Amino acid sequence: MSATLQLTEQLIACPSVTPEDGGCQDIIAARLKPLGFVCETIESGPADFRVKNLWAKRPASLVKQGEAASKNAATLVFAGHTDVVPTGPVANWQSDPFSPTHRDGKLFGRGASDMKTSLAAFVVAIEEFVAKQPDTPLNIALLLTSDEEGPATDGTVVVCEQLTARGEVLEYCIVGEPTSVQATGDMIKNGRRGTMSGKLTVKGVQGHIAYPHLAKNPIHLLSPALAELVGVEWDRGNDFFPPTTWQVSNIHGGTGAGNVIPGTVVVDFNFRFSTESTPEGLQQRLTAILHKHGLDFDLTWTVGGLPFLTTPGTLVNAVQAAIHAETGLSTELSTTGGTSDGRFLAQICKQVIEFGPPNATIHKIDEHVCVADIEPLKNIYRRVLEQLSTTHATAKGAA
Repeated sequence: MSATLQLTEQLIACPSVTPEDGGCQDIIAARLKPLGFVCETIESGPADFRVKNLWAKRPASLVKQGEAASKNAATLVFAGHTDVVPTGPVANWQSDPFSPTHRDGKLFGRGASDMKTSLAAFVVAIEEFVAKQPDTPLNIALLLTSDEEGPATDGTVVVCEQLTARGEVLEYCIVGEPTSVQATGDMIKNGRRGTMSGKLTVKGVQGHIAYPHLAKNPIHLLSPALAELVGVEWDRGNDFFPPTTWQVSNIHGGTGAGNVIPGTVVVDFNFRFSTESTPEGLQQRLTAILHKHGLDFDLTWTVGGLPFLTTPGTLVNAVQAAIHAETGLSTELSTTGGTSDGRFLAQICKQVIEFGPPNATIHKIDEHVCVADIEPLKNIYRRVLEQLSTTHATAKGAA
């Protein structure tokens, strides 16, 4: 059994349903400390929803440069989450979700794909790299949270705020989200769309359904505006992002009785928006349509994350080269899919990408990863470390 597979199984065996960490971060910290990492636990959140975060950093060139010089070195961060989504009915699993199990060349368990394999691959890649290049010109760091699958209010965002307050500068970040489709390395995310939700309450006048002239049906009042909103072209996207979309997720109206016109109707909706749009611009356009239709309404907004984009450059090139060297694949760059903690890291880090194993079974019953994908993933992470170390050693020599 490889070191990566062994660590992956050890992490899967930790029940860590969000916001629980299940001991994963302690296991990882114990592996990192002998390599020269300074490991810090940062807890956040209320007592009944306590979140555990790990910030671990190894200064560059411990032997040759010393701590002072390392402060000016470039920092590569591996970021991820130790929490997993609930298992669903355990009886529907072929094997216990927290007992790593092998069948047909696959490793089954909750978090196998999202994202404990990536965490193990991070750690072993660093171990192999440091063993060969202890005097790397890179600072190497890990940022792990147990609040990615939950509200994401006390996890990575809190650590990023603290790092900013300390003056930490991050050049590169690889988030270990499962981004691949058919084979490890066929797709990486070099950005994500922004997300913004709204809760719209349209007001009418409740009354008897047989006397509509004495009432005002908010569902009827809303319908023309809703039809117009569905047809709006918010933007056309760009070379990296598809067009912004607007979708209704829930509509609530009525008292439950069949003979009552409701007094209000509540609509939940969401924008997934490209870099061609801003939250403020989308809010203004939507509100203008509501006013145009003469609606009496209340509207609240929640911006879940801004879009981010890392154009081809040092990090993207290093990851693509590492994937090609290990697998022969030419990687597709993509910004599709949902949100991740990359949205927080992109606010403090110059270049952020997401890369991990295939995502076909994430959040599903019998989540699994192909064992054959595990070592290549670790090797790709190690190759990125080697490439960036070489790049910065060359740059320093030239300077």
